[in-house]
Amino acid sequence: MHMTPSAAPRPTSLIQAAGLSYFPIALVARLPFAMVVVGLLTLVVSARDSLALGGVTAAVTGLGTAMFGPLLGAAADRFGQRRVLLCAGLANSLLLVAIAWLAFAPVPDAAVLAAGFLIGASTPQVAPFSRSRLVGIIARAIDPARRDAVVSGTMAYESAADEIVFVFGPVIVGVLAATLDPVAPVLGAAALAVVFVSAFALHPSARVEAGIREGSPAPAPARELTRVAAPVVGALGMGLFFGTMLTSLTSFMADRGIAEQAGVVYGAMGLGSAALALGVAAFPARFTLGARWIVFAAILVAGTLVLPFVSSVVAMTLTLLVIGVGIGPTLVTQYSLAAHRSPAGRSSTVMTMLGSGIVVGQSASTAVAGIAAEYLGTDTALTLPFLAAVVVLLAGIVDAAIAPRRQVRFGN
Repeated sequence: MHMTPSAAPRPTSLIQAAGLSYFPIALVARLPFAMVVVGLLTLVVSARDSLALGGVTAAVTGLGTAMFGPLLGAAADRFGQRRVLLCAGLANSLLLVAIAWLAFAPVPDAAVLAAGFLIGASTPQVAPFSRSRLVGIIARAIDPARRDAVVSGTMAYESAADEIVFVFGPVIVGVLAATLDPVAPVLGAAALAVVFVSAFALHPSARVEAGIREGSPAPAPARELTRVAAPVVGALGMGLFFGTMLTSLTSFMADRGIAEQAGVVYGAMGLGSAALALGVAAFPARFTLGARWIVFAAILVAGTLVLPFVSSVVAMTLTLLVIGVGIGPTLVTQYSLAAHRSPAGRSSTVMTMLGSGIVVGQSASTAVAGIAAEYLGTDTALTLPFLAAVVVLLAGIVDAAIAPRRQVRFGN
């Protein structure tokens, strides 16, 4: 008598479904991007003896990432993450090696800027692709009754992972540049991209985001991406905040003769942000995503409101700790909402749209805040994070007003 094999049991956790090796690989694969902007700044300033050129190079790198990130996401949705990551990772590594030579070569500054832009354009979108990949695994492998909670916990972990690499990335750059050579961080990022971005691309979990197969449903029309307009605007607001906050804080610390310590004080905000981001998974279901966005964005607004009145480094550090409480949960909520509303077959595109929103906001606001600090003073520059926080809050309020009243469960 022929026996039909029983269906395989569902994995009990995302770690089991994705594989234990996935998480360390995906974490380290983010490091090259976290190292590149600061690494290029350090390299160009050392090679060309021009802080202005170094800053512009870092800016055009961010511009390239912002412009081409969503295109790489759309390519991954169509052709699969594996092909896109392998091609982008190889191109990015070769360009990093190229700029390490160009910076010292007798070529015009425009050649360095062009290389910086191409490096940004070819940056492997590891963080957005990881979010998209894990959301796909959850939809296929996790029990429907648990999917909402697992998505929320996953976005919390992903935001904390981003915080970790963007704290340690610049630290690694500083150590390599100080102990070896200013070229070392750039070549190190290239080597990490070859090894770990390739490992991330070739990991078995990449089959979840394998692109459009013959006979599979066509992806949703591009116009349906308007579903995630509010989270994208919210992410843009967060980018505006990051750029204005770091630049105005640097001006604040420079006024006290300790500009080099700005990164340490800024880290206080990351500490509060990462801790609360991880805590989002413990929030009760009745504390809805829309309510979370508004509550924590309001904390962000309240914290930034007092920045122009802060007069000591200790008070600034404490204020940034409070502000951090609002950042982590807000970012997690924006990505969770985007995951819930992502049109069919457009997950990688959506996640790269949010990531690009942050990069665009950060790049543009860094320049504006720098001009404000230089020509109008630190107090004026310290009002800009408040305006950025208001953008985040307003986007959350608009989203809550236009969102459907019925609860939409993930994966249904």
